[in-house]
Amino acid sequence: MPSQERVKRAIRFASPDRMPVMHAILPAVQVKYGTSLNQVLKPLPDDFGWRPSAELSEKKLPDRFQKGKHYDEFGVLWQVENAGSYGIPVEFPLSDWGAYPSYQWPEPVIGYYQIHQYAGEICNGLKTYALGGWLSFFERMQQLRGAENLMMDLAFKTQEVYRLREDLLAYNLRWLDKLLAAQYDGLQFIDDWGAQKSLMIEPQLWRDFFKPVYKTMFEKVKNRGVDVHFHSDGYIMEIIPDLLDLGVDVLHCQCTIMDAEKLGRDFSGKVCFRTELDSQHILPFGTPRAVEKHVRHLFKHLGTSQGGLIACAEIGPDVPLENIRAIYQAFMAYAD
Repeated sequence: MPSQERVKRAIRFASPDRMPVMHAILPAVQVKYGTSLNQVLKPLPDDFGWRPSAELSEKKLPDRFQKGKHYDEFGVLWQVENAGSYGIPVEFPLSDWGAYPSYQWPEPVIGYYQIHQYAGEICNGLKTYALGGWLSFFERMQQLRGAENLMMDLAFKTQEVYRLREDLLAYNLRWLDKLLAAQYDGLQFIDDWGAQKSLMIEPQLWRDFFKPVYKTMFEKVKNRGVDVHFHSDGYIMEIIPDLLDLGVDVLHCQCTIMDAEKLGRDFSGKVCFRTELDSQHILPFGTPRAVEKHVRHLFKHLGTSQGGLIACAEIGPDVPLENIRAIYQAFMAYAD
């Protein structure tokens, strides 16, 4: 079965021939393990068109993965401590609302980085599932304003934060126009809404302020027949019903934080899960046997006999090669 069909069948609970697999491997891992990583991944190709680069070096990394500081197209200053890993924002262009009148929004583009982030490749002739995007909203607001400032704005319902919401929505809708013209199968939205044990803001504030924004963006995507993929780290149990109500097709969340058994009882069969393995404990510090048991546990509780599961693990440079091998051996063993 072609990969594109396999993924679509999994999302729609239409009995794919096996579970689709997505590689989510940070560049730092490719730099660290090189050809050894390729040998691990070779038996189970990515169904989304992503391919590892055995010759990737720190010098060849995209700017946002280079060690040091750099500005992005929004004027946010990022600090990257370890080459090939994600950075953190340290300087925010709208930390002072006085800068807003002169702020210039960048032009939305679909460049090499946007297309190839993880798996979002335009797969002409390859019959793999093309996943693009990487659109954020809550996180983008934090990057522009600063997290602490934004939380205060939301608490006091400042006039400026409502203006920022509308301006950012307009920007994202322009970006979506370009992404939809590129004929992706699915578009990915990413906002980390959860802390370890709770949502970062009150659920009702989320529903009042942010849910209408997602509704507008998701409707635009789904009206074109494109799948909506949504990622959030942290504990988001309280808003999963809202996300399903908004039409999310694929949910990528931290299953281990929220209890995979409860997630399965409440939502298995209602949304396609993209698995997220325990990157805090099991992947970096567990044994290969513990990794295998972990994968089996998630598959058992989140999937159905008709599909509804995409096998995925975000892998950082702290994961030993033997555990990476165990991940993909388990994927192969339990994918049918």
